Amino acid sequence: MPSAWGNMSMSKIGMSEIGWIIGIVSLALGGCGNHTSGGAGGSTGRVDGSGGMAQGGGSDGNGSSGGTGGTASGGTNGAGGVGPVGTGGRTGSGGTTASGGATASGGATASGGTNGGGGAGPIGTGGRIGSGGTLASGGATAGGQSGSTSGGGGQVATGGQAGRGSGGTGTTSVGGQVATGGQAGRGSGGSSGTGGATGTAGQTGTGSQRSISFGTLLDSQAVVLAAQQLGKSLANPSSTQWQAKGDQHRKYHFADANADEPYRLYVPTNWDGKSNLPLAMFLHGSGSDENSYVDQNNKQMLNLAQQHGVLLVAPLGDKGAYGNFLRLSSPFGKPDEAVKLMAQVTADSERTNELSEQDVINVLELVLAEYPIDRAAMFLFGHSMGSGGTWYIGGKYASYWKGLAPMSGPFVQETVYPWDALRNVFLFVTEGTQAPSVDGSHVLRDWLKTNGFSKAEYEEVNADHGGMIPLVLPDVFDFFDRSRVK
Repeated sequence: MPSAWGNMSMSKIGMSEIGWIIGIVSLALGGCGNHTSGGAGGSTGRVDGSGGMAQGGGSDGNGSSGGTGGTASGGTNGAGGVGPVGTGGRTGSGGTTASGGATASGGATASGGTNGGGGAGPIGTGGRIGSGGTLASGGATAGGQSGSTSGGGGQVATGGQAGRGSGGTGTTSVGGQVATGGQAGRGSGGSSGTGGATGTAGQTGTGSQRSISFGTLLDSQAVVLAAQQLGKSLANPSSTQWQAKGDQHRKYHFADANADEPYRLYVPTNWDGKSNLPLAMFLHGSGSDENSYVDQNNKQMLNLAQQHGVLLVAPLGDKGAYGNFLRLSSPFGKPDEAVKLMAQVTADSERTNELSEQDVINVLELVLAEYPIDRAAMFLFGHSMGSGGTWYIGGKYASYWKGLAPMSGPFVQETVYPWDALRNVFLFVTEGTQAPSVDGSHVLRDWLKTNGFSKAEYEEVNADHGGMIPLVLPDVFDFFDRSRVK
């Protein structure tokens, strides 16, 4: 059993010196893959995968608009604003509303929320207050005007998901329904429905600043909302695989990536079909896929999920590193190296990592839409690049998780990271004594102790980067169990 900070290091009989040499050669080649180990005896098998932290990418940087509009207040908007409301239901700039505040049909969308080339401003800022109306929820654009104001007495326009280049939202009509976005493509502006009726969501919002210094520009709330809508749209209780048990290879269509994204799912075969299940999501290392770690060591991970009664899900993460740009050269305690890596981020690498981050949350919400999950017993764990993904996704989307278990990958930094959001989250950090990242893990271990993270535990095993996996996995699932009852 691992201890908390009173006992910083636990050793287990691990890999032979041959395993150490293979692990170092693997990492020298960029190894972040899977090392099939004979267990405590130290015999080594093959090394799968290559690469350390994958240089995940991001957006195409074209600054295209995705802001969505509701209808104008009874008529046509001007360039970004609604005319003042006259008496007796007459609008100041075109058209009269029907008595009782009904909308006029066919209101055009506001054009003031679109910018030409910058990223959208933070959601919830920059909107102007209309006469008697409410602040529009669209963000201010990087170089243009803010979103339009609401009309007199109109309801709040929630926008769609802001596009990658803009963030202004249109207004609702007087007394009309809330516009949740028109059809928002990646071009400029999306058209609203007629008469203020609810439209469909646009693309996921992008902010102008990084909420985590080594992550993407994606807005977490926008990502979650889009994923939830996807989960609802794909939920199909009449499907033959609906709430199926056992080992499953699933996929879904991810429109933004123009790809059918695979994911691995395991549901304990003794599940009664009704009880809420604890959930554990696993993020693989570089050079691997959603199946590599799940199948290695005679399907050790699946067997543990069955034994502990845990639903296990492993996404691919599209082609990126789950939104985290850090690599082996920039572990915890080396902020200058992290800055150097972030200076190398391109529009393409930004977009690649955005899609990877979105894929993880999409898969999570697909499972939540289908299975009864115990929301107080959801865990995230991963190895190497997946450990970096655990720190990144775990911090940015902290409200999902009861606990995090990053394995052999201290790819996180002290500054511009939501550490306070993790103070009530259980942490189980594991490392191999022969792994090249061990020094960074020691610095991280000591920092967590010094800064009062009382729910954090640390464990080391006598193994290399890949060989530590089969040794710590049983302890990781034990960590899930004891965290659930605390």
